[in-house]
Amino acid sequence: MKELFNDYVQTLETYIMIQIKMEAARLTPELTAKNRAPISLAMGAPVEKPPKFVTDKLIEYANTDGMHTYTLVKGEAYLLESIAQNMKKRTGIDFDSKTEICALIGSKEGIANLIRALINPKPEMKERDIILIPDPGYASYKEMVKVSGGMSYGIPLTSENNYMPDLEEVMNNLEKDGYSKSKVKAVVINYPNNPLGAICTKEYLQKTIDFCKKYNILLISDAAYIDLTFEGAPKAHSVFDIEGAKDVAVEFYSFSKPYSMTGWRIGWVCGNKDAVGILGKLKSTIDTGIYKPIQKAAAEILNSKEGDEYIVEANKRFERKQKIIVDGFKELGWDMDKLNPPKATFYLWLPIPPKYKTSKEFTDAVLQTSGIVLVPGTGFGQNGEGWFRMSIVAAEEQMHEVIRRLKEDGFYFE
Repeated sequence: MKELFNDYVQTLETYIMIQIKMEAARLTPELTAKNRAPISLAMGAPVEKPPKFVTDKLIEYANTDGMHTYTLVKGEAYLLESIAQNMKKRTGIDFDSKTEICALIGSKEGIANLIRALINPKPEMKERDIILIPDPGYASYKEMVKVSGGMSYGIPLTSENNYMPDLEEVMNNLEKDGYSKSKVKAVVINYPNNPLGAICTKEYLQKTIDFCKKYNILLISDAAYIDLTFEGAPKAHSVFDIEGAKDVAVEFYSFSKPYSMTGWRIGWVCGNKDAVGILGKLKSTIDTGIYKPIQKAAAEILNSKEGDEYIVEANKRFERKQKIIVDGFKELGWDMDKLNPPKATFYLWLPIPPKYKTSKEFTDAVLQTSGIVLVPGTGFGQNGEGWFRMSIVAAEEQMHEVIRRLKEDGFYFE
């Protein structure tokens, strides 16, 4: 029956985190037998429980009459108004809760459906609509574009361009590669960045918005990690800190990372009313919204003292875990001072030791020998070769165990 399915779906790759999880599960008995039970530093999923405040609210509302029924696809008024309040607090900008905000079953779903709405699928690569995506960047962006029948084109994020590439240069390179600038529908940015942890400046956001206005393309800002910054970090700006951003931009937010609500599947998009409206219309044909008690609980945590305090404490935990890993890798021979660990997200992006030819060769060796689950840099784009990503989300004692195993098993930078 495989031949019945469209060409775009047939070329999809299984999400790299699922591939890695499956391989770790396969090796678990063997690794456990040699006292190397897997420690997962792959998925970007906080292990701490969500705030007690929000779980208590969920239980309360789950037992309230009328909460079990179908909901409004774009979100109930109480959630949308809470989001508008939150965005006002963040940016000083007023958002119309009826036209400029849409609730999502997690920001991943929203980005995928917005890309789907932008692209007119074409069989020939040169004729396809183009989405500019960060490279390295979140692994799903490329597959989202592919399954929609479009083409993704990488925006190279490097230390040389300070992870803020010149988009005009990207456009010129695209044209040199034989593609038309007129085919570009959108540019995706993600700051603080997964997998790099990089933060961009407000000036760079201004340039990006000016670029999108010049070419009449949509700016898709993935702000899933905007609340995950450490003490002393530069401000992680919303695109709506820039005047006129609503003309060309939408921004995606998630409850997953800041509140450890990964399995709850709730987020939002806000910004340009045309883009938000079309996304809401598309969603009305393919989903029926978010469970009302989750919306109620999310609406209450978003602007609460308890929620704000939880984020502060969570960031302190991530910073402590990062220090354990940074100190340990320094002892293993990595030049951590030169690598300048990020002050945002819970990711570390590190080079593989020179004796390994590829990122996958290194991460496979670490998994098979030490039971430590890492992600090869190539999972995030072609510019990821030679690097690997660690998610510093496991418990602190596991962070110490990671360093102990790497030392004991000889994984030094040499």
